Amino acid sequence: MVMEWMSRLYGITDLPEITKELAQIISQFRVVTFTGNLGAGKTTLIKRLCCHWGVKETVNSPTFSLVNQYSTEGAEVGDVLFHIDLYRLKNEEEAFNAGIEEHLFSGHLCLVEWPEKVIGIIPGNTLRVEITTQDHEQRHIRVVSGEN
Repeated sequence: MVMEWMSRLYGITDLPEITKELAQIISQFRVVTFTGNLGAGKTTLIKRLCCHWGVKETVNSPTFSLVNQYSTEGAEVGDVLFHIDLYRLKNEEEAFNAGIEEHLFSGHLCLVEWPEKVIGIIPGNTLRVEITTQDHEQRHIRVVSGEN
């Protein structure tokens, strides 16, 4: 059964509200996937979430390193989170070789971009954030958990 946590249109000015609401939902999960076309706003939203949780480091998409680790202020999500970007991977074997599974099952919060590249190793109790571009200014966000 799929549970829908959020579904709405938003623009850049709505990001503070979206971030706050999404952060509350995420606090109940350890793995959160972000799907959407290139340029849909996945990394932008993750940057906002990291700021919300008190990450002091510069948050960048880990496209080449695959994983960035950040320290948080700990209250909502623990003291460490991993930002994982799987865009460059070709298959699950590459993910295993890179140690991605260790991060996903570490117990720390993992924010994962491009999870469709390794769908077979994504844990079952995962929150899915789906972002679709409506036009240059508007995005649609849908947040769900549970089986498809």
